Amino acid sequence: LFRPGPMEFIPSYIRRMHGEEEVSYLHPALEPIFNETYGIPVYQEQIMRAAVELAGFSAAQADHLRKAISKKDADELRRHRESFVQGAVGKGLPADIADRVFSDWEDFARYGFNRAHAAAYGAVAVQTAYLKANYPIEYMTALMSVFRGDLDRTAGYIRGCRRIGIAVLRP
Repeated sequence: LFRPGPMEFIPSYIRRMHGEEEVSYLHPALEPIFNETYGIPVYQEQIMRAAVELAGFSAAQADHLRKAISKKDADELRRHRESFVQGAVGKGLPADIADRVFSDWEDFARYGFNRAHAAAYGAVAVQTAYLKANYPIEYMTALMSVFRGDLDRTAGYIRGCRRIGIAVLRP
């Protein structure tokens, strides 16, 4: 959840994962789609599946919705909202619930990404944390080498080195 950043959902996600907070859904039809993420939209694929199952979107329509959400295209989102609410109402969802579901998805647009990328980001984050924790000198040296042309970043990494007790000598 941390990358790319639904920070406000992390405490709730953790409480739900540990059974300290009840997992809730705006409608029971959302449970099979969002149960693995404790009722919180995390992946683009979840939004696409919900659009298909709740509003009768085709796979192509669901993908267009995904693109509109990820690009934050207001006009396109407005059109998809109308189609989603209309389709969901046609499948028995109350209009106010359908509208709230779509509003949640618009909030999701700030951070949602696809599951494959989530796995890759997670793997890289774990590897990076391991290297930084176990090989801090080599890790910081590599960062400064990679970003040697970016003075602001390099200065930040030098400050980081000093903060953790790594001496940085002048070139």
